[in-house]
Amino acid sequence: MFEDVELSSLTRRPGVKWNRAAPDVLPAWIAEMDFAPAPAVREALVRCAQEDVGYPAWDGRPEEIPLRAAFAERMRERYGWVLDPAHVREFTDINQGLQAVLAVATGPGDGVAVHTPTYPPFLATVTSMERRLISVPYVRRDDGWVFDADRLDRELADGNCRVLLLVNPHNPTGRVLSRPELEELAELACRHDLLVIADEIHADLVHGSHRHIPFGSLSPEVAARTVTLTSATKAFNVPGVRCAVAHVGAAEVRAALASPTHLYGEPNTFGVAATLAAWREGDSWLAQLRPVLERNAELVRAELPSGIGYTPPQGSFLAWLDCRSLDLPTDPYTFFLEKARVLLNDGRTFGPGGEGFVRLNFGTSPTLLREILDRMRSAAG
Repeated sequence: MFEDVELSSLTRRPGVKWNRAAPDVLPAWIAEMDFAPAPAVREALVRCAQEDVGYPAWDGRPEEIPLRAAFAERMRERYGWVLDPAHVREFTDINQGLQAVLAVATGPGDGVAVHTPTYPPFLATVTSMERRLISVPYVRRDDGWVFDADRLDRELADGNCRVLLLVNPHNPTGRVLSRPELEELAELACRHDLLVIADEIHADLVHGSHRHIPFGSLSPEVAARTVTLTSATKAFNVPGVRCAVAHVGAAEVRAALASPTHLYGEPNTFGVAATLAAWREGDSWLAQLRPVLERNAELVRAELPSGIGYTPPQGSFLAWLDCRSLDLPTDPYTFFLEKARVLLNDGRTFGPGGEGFVRLNFGTSPTLLREILDRMRSAAG
């Protein structure tokens, strides 16, 4: 299932990952895996197409949308977080959810604190909405990626920051924050009266002994100032179904999002069906996937070109590669595309701290991953 991905079938895919790569280029960029979705998800989508794509029974009655109860069930079962399904709402994707929340909770000039480097669309959102980016740098040490909470405390002292945008597990470094780290951030959020928007889309892909802790589960006080954004699309590899959910613990944000009722759209039948199947029937598939990703993360460590800095991620299928020590004639993104014919993500698009880095997607078969790494080694000499 995960070992026998065929290159010939991948190159025929019309989606953006493979479509934007030249025929002789291996794409390892956008955060989409090469594996087929879980059988339960595929079956659910086929049933939708075959049986009924009319207006759903819950159309116009948000309290009956089944995703809300399913999300609450999953949080309780996986993380022991008991939440009110009435505080859950749907969005097309994480980016729409972030933009909607920033639109109702902040204004131009308000500060948004973000761990950087970070997911490029989040940076684009902050700048295009004329909010002020407050960078909270992740720094690579021998023991992994860390951030300076004292520095963040000082940055927040002027009182002009309204939001902490928390990406955990982190994209692109793969850090999974520990409970003490989350509690430290929660204390800062409470003391500086911040709304926390927690992107937890990679939560189901945490590796080894690491554990994901939903930020909103820390305490009722924390939940009351947190909007948690997540989706089944990353872990279950169905980004095209465009379906995300938000637990809106902050009452004032919840009220602001409630009207006008159709401004942010409504969930679609296929997205809801795929998400329900993933969360309720897909965990056995997920349990088989995670060891594959863990082995691939170690394969990257073993076969990377010498001189590239790399800390295996604690979650996700993304490798953040430090190429600054390589004596390259150009930036690493351009170099590996032109010389190795491997398409990666350019670290510069991830904002502060991204210069000299590339992001590699190892969510593919070990055979194809070895070919990607072999090409990179040959190009780097």
